[in-house]
Amino acid sequence: MDKILAMREKRAALWEQTKTFLDEHTQEGSLSAEDAKAYEQMENEVLALGKDIERMEHQAILDAEMAKPTSVAIINLPGASFGKDKQGRTSDAYCAAMLKALRTNFRQVENVLQEGTDASGGYLVPEEYDKRLIDVLSEENVLRSLATTITTSGEHKINIAATKPAASWIEEGAPLTFGDATFDQIVLDAHKLHVAVKVTEELLYDNAFKLESYLIEQFGKALGNAEEDAFLNGDGVHKPKGLLATGQTSLTTAAADIKADELVTLVYSLKRPYRKNAAFLINDQTLASIRKLKDNNGAYLWQPSYQMGEPDRLLGYPVHTSAYMPTAAAGKIALAFGDYAYYNIGDRGTRSLQELKELFAGNGMVAYLMKERVDGKLVLAEAVQLLKIKG
Repeated sequence: MDKILAMREKRAALWEQTKTFLDEHTQEGSLSAEDAKAYEQMENEVLALGKDIERMEHQAILDAEMAKPTSVAIINLPGASFGKDKQGRTSDAYCAAMLKALRTNFRQVENVLQEGTDASGGYLVPEEYDKRLIDVLSEENVLRSLATTITTSGEHKINIAATKPAASWIEEGAPLTFGDATFDQIVLDAHKLHVAVKVTEELLYDNAFKLESYLIEQFGKALGNAEEDAFLNGDGVHKPKGLLATGQTSLTTAAADIKADELVTLVYSLKRPYRKNAAFLINDQTLASIRKLKDNNGAYLWQPSYQMGEPDRLLGYPVHTSAYMPTAAAGKIALAFGDYAYYNIGDRGTRSLQELKELFAGNGMVAYLMKERVDGKLVLAEAVQLLKIKG
């Protein structure tokens, strides 16, 4: 932890040096070619330190999980939980049977797995594994950590107020006037997403290899990346409706170079109630150019975080980056600002795992297919404001 803090302080100090260098070498609003190259090198060092800090923080979280005790102290009456084993997909027997089936290429399938038989011939993922998979999705998918996630068993309807009644002044004794409140509905459906992973037979039968952890990590990364792309850019056709397709475009810039005043305008184009929990969502390349912007007092708009788990800030608001946000180019959305809790993600049921029999048998490999059904929609368009580059 001390090492991470030291690296954060080093990054902050390097950023101050970078800002000082930019101030001292900027002449008539521009840098010489040599100074621009030096600045880019210093900025890349700041970015590299940020990536190192993220990796170390993630490692610290994993170390903390691995350091947890394998048993817990008895805090209730002895024997109170005797005979109350977990049932269904939460049971140890189900988890062990699933792992055994994976290792034996589904040649040894125990009866206990019938409790989680999927309609398409696979098996539902054990609940402990499914929770770990959600954890991986949250780490790989920035929007899942910001949005509202709902687990549904069928089509889920969300009621929203389309128009609200207005108050009016009336004279004493005058008749009342009535305004009608109307409501609309947004439906969270389910779109199928799948990923297949090939595993060599040598790894499959190696007892020292933690197959389930490998599969969860690989499935989580693949599903998380596909989800994040759809949650941001999806058109709603056989996939979720993306945030950028639904949010309100409140500002259109004349050039790809975003100005400080335009960011301030974007912030205050979002209604005050949404600003309380608002954050920026941006591409790394666009953020690199925004780092150089200053306010009217000469202070840089971007400020690095000193605390573990806390994001960097822009104009005092958290900044989250995604590789699936468009870069600043003509006709593209450059960044988003809003309260992403109004983006609702609907997970339909649970995930299932299926073996692809004999598909890669000639190559000495075994394939597994993970499937999920998910949808996503922004339920209030005004909760997210977008900045677009003029086409």
